[in-house]
Amino acid sequence: MGGEALKSWGYDCDVLIVGGGIVGLSTAYALTRAAPRTRVVVLEKESGPARHQTGRNSGVIHSGVYYRPGSYKARFAVQGAAEMVAFCAEQELPHAVTGKLVVATERSELPRLHALVQRGRANGIPVRELGPAQIAEYEPRVRGLGAVHVGTTGVCDFGAVARRLAELAEDAGASVRYGAEVRTIGRRGPVVAVRTAGGEVLRARALVNCAGLHSDRVARLAGDDPGMRIVPFRGEYFELAADRADLVRGLVYPVPDPAFPFLGVHLTRGVDGSVHLGPNAVPALAREGYGWGAVRPDELAGTVAYPGAWRIARRHWRYGAGEIRRSLSKQAFTRAVRRLLPEVRPEDLIPAASGVRAQAVLRDGTLVDDFLFAESPGMVHVLNAPSPAATASLPIGREVARRVLAGLGG
Repeated sequence: MGGEALKSWGYDCDVLIVGGGIVGLSTAYALTRAAPRTRVVVLEKESGPARHQTGRNSGVIHSGVYYRPGSYKARFAVQGAAEMVAFCAEQELPHAVTGKLVVATERSELPRLHALVQRGRANGIPVRELGPAQIAEYEPRVRGLGAVHVGTTGVCDFGAVARRLAELAEDAGASVRYGAEVRTIGRRGPVVAVRTAGGEVLRARALVNCAGLHSDRVARLAGDDPGMRIVPFRGEYFELAADRADLVRGLVYPVPDPAFPFLGVHLTRGVDGSVHLGPNAVPALAREGYGWGAVRPDELAGTVAYPGAWRIARRHWRYGAGEIRRSLSKQAFTRAVRRLLPEVRPEDLIPAASGVRAQAVLRDGTLVDDFLFAESPGMVHVLNAPSPAATASLPIGREVARRVLAGLGG
């Protein structure tokens, strides 16, 4: 619909996207490519893109080896990894396909490692099982009883990817507006109206909620019951001192616990050559709680009052206690790293920026383990898009765009 036609119907645009992280910007990019005449506005509360989950992760392009076959995560990660590498190459953004090792350090982990091989093959990912001597060929300083090598894993700068998606969307006619926090959302007939903190009112034919850490809150602002709540988990990282970075050549992961969506403390050599260690996963005291001192009493009260949060705590308190211990003790964190990298010392670890994972939790305490979308008239909500959402952002954006255009009759 052209601009004059929109105005005659009382619309300022066709689609409003709330959230300027990589998923929101990928959606804007996908919309401008699939339906070039669609008028798209992205509203981001920060002064620039990718300031939260997108810009604070480890930069890993995940292969899709971990995820349940047939799930959104499995399909979109496998597809998205290939597309992300191609996109970075085409746009001349820093990236590398390094491969990674998933390493078993205890005999009890070997059956889970073998199950991971089967899952990877079911997802169409080339994986290779390694013994201890073969581990040393890839990572001479890493020790383990067995490992899986996944050749399609890589690294990039997802913040740079998000910035380029914003540029491409704007070049195609979209408007990306920063410092535009959404305060109210209303619906009257076919019109969705949004008021920002600055008092601006925008009317659209459809709204897309890509608000990440605030996705459930934005859904409720729109009058929809998301059926879940975002429970924020902070991931804390260290960086290897520059003179010790040669301890790690590429990417090294522990065998994940299938009961949790977290991958454990791992070793990541980024595109800039630095090596990050982490993250652990501890409850954040605010949705943007990047340290123990970052507390938002209203947000913390909402989390504490949520039945699902209590059920997680009761069910997994031992796991959580270990994560908190590693958060509060550098020695404990170092011991976790030494399972994979025996030579590392506490003095080798330099604190690095932390991130917060927006984890959707159901009322019964179930951690939502797949990407979660919901729709209502004039609305598409992306309610759960933690890792590997950055890897999968290009196919996620197309999926959201497809749903929006179908709702608009496009």
